[in-house]
Amino acid sequence: MAILNSIASWLMKKRMHQIELFMKYPHDVQNEWLLNLTSSAHKTEFGKAHHFKSITNYEQFKQQVPIQDYESLKPLIERTRRGEQNLLWHTDIKWFAKSSGTTDKSKYIPVSKEFLDGCHYNGGRDMITFQCINNADTKLFTGKNLALGGSFKTDNFGDHHSYHGDVSAIIIQNLPMWAEYFRAPDVNIALMDNWEDKLEKMALSMANENVTSLAGVPSWMLVLIKRILELKKVDDLKDIWPNLEVYFHGGVSFTPYKELFEKLFNNNNVAYMQLYSASEGFFGIQDERVSDEMLLMLDYGIYYEFIPVSELQKENPKTLNLSEVQKDKDYAMLISTNAGLWRYQVGDTIRFTNLSPYRFMITGRTKQHINVFGEELMIHNVELALKTACEKTKAHIIDFTVAPVFMTDNTGAHEWLIEFEQEPNNLDFFISVLDDTLKHINSDYEAKRFNNYVLQKPIINLLPKNTFYNWLKDNNKLGGQFKVPRLSNDRATLEDVKRSLLKYA
Repeated sequence: MAILNSIASWLMKKRMHQIELFMKYPHDVQNEWLLNLTSSAHKTEFGKAHHFKSITNYEQFKQQVPIQDYESLKPLIERTRRGEQNLLWHTDIKWFAKSSGTTDKSKYIPVSKEFLDGCHYNGGRDMITFQCINNADTKLFTGKNLALGGSFKTDNFGDHHSYHGDVSAIIIQNLPMWAEYFRAPDVNIALMDNWEDKLEKMALSMANENVTSLAGVPSWMLVLIKRILELKKVDDLKDIWPNLEVYFHGGVSFTPYKELFEKLFNNNNVAYMQLYSASEGFFGIQDERVSDEMLLMLDYGIYYEFIPVSELQKENPKTLNLSEVQKDKDYAMLISTNAGLWRYQVGDTIRFTNLSPYRFMITGRTKQHINVFGEELMIHNVELALKTACEKTKAHIIDFTVAPVFMTDNTGAHEWLIEFEQEPNNLDFFISVLDDTLKHINSDYEAKRFNNYVLQKPIINLLPKNTFYNWLKDNNKLGGQFKVPRLSNDRATLEDVKRSLLKYA
């Protein structure tokens, strides 16, 4: 295995030359991709309708192609699911990544061969490349990567068959042979539909494997690791996987989970690498150990545009290409992809921390915030405040959701449901730190909290263990693609969690 490890590491490191190329010439690479995408799709129904053949630059592209969302593309996507081709992309599409997001409405994101090979598989390769670069003595290829995946289903439309499922399941099902060799568990377990049975079988099969890396959503990875520790009757994961060296994570913010993982790993020098991967594409990788910032990956068959957050509510928002963005400003991201998404709003907001090369951090969701009272509370505000409160009260959070308490006597509040792994040693102090931190980092929140004129102090409800797990289970939402909505402008999610809590009381 040592020779195989050396060869594989060397091959991965060779990729750095190409990465350095787009880091040095980002705008040239992006312009090439824009013309490549429009040229490839100019004979599609969408390409003909928007005159792709005549597009020679970005200004033409944004003049001829309106900003899209799922609803505007849905008719063409549904026709593709039923067997029509050459509608959004020029090659056949039979796979669709089912994305739930934070609502009950399912989206079916088209997945082309070019998208799998040139985007997701390149992303998987590059996260390993950066691990090899950052750890010269890596033993990554002497063992297996434990990857949490979803499942997929077949759709029958007469004589035509298409497939939908979690993007991780689609990736696993279509993995190239070399990647499958280093992945675990067995595909028959990895793609099981019943999430509870899958976790148990994964725990049993992986407890005696030589695992050198982990990949998956933090909340579900925690459940799996804890079960493996129970099976092996040990407290230190190093006793089970002595060669574990890196955890690749994404899907949700890692901030609420980091301390929990450090505790599980018992500070055994396991590296953490953040990824920005979604059903719509693979966008960013943490390329440096010293920072949580991610490098924007520019050669994955994606053309990027950005909407300043201040423009989001406008009917015709201003859009920028990569050469026009600025540091330390929040943008909603638009993508055009080699699977037929065109000027598609992903739903995340990002902030560039560096422009040479382009590094960024995710700052929130365009639709996941609270602004009932003019407080403009964003997810990155909340996560920082929670982190600060946890540090000062020695608390560890599993999950949470927040919703408004609507005004009575001209004042309202924010109600929090929090499930702790370890509860704060002083709840009142926890609330005070949370509140004071939000005031410090968000001037709109501070103004609304002044003398309790608009907003009262946060209301915190401590939940029993497994509350959110039971709620997800009751709503058939077990699995890595489903996430607890963190911030809501209405009380629907919060009240539903409360009802679930009563059921298990």
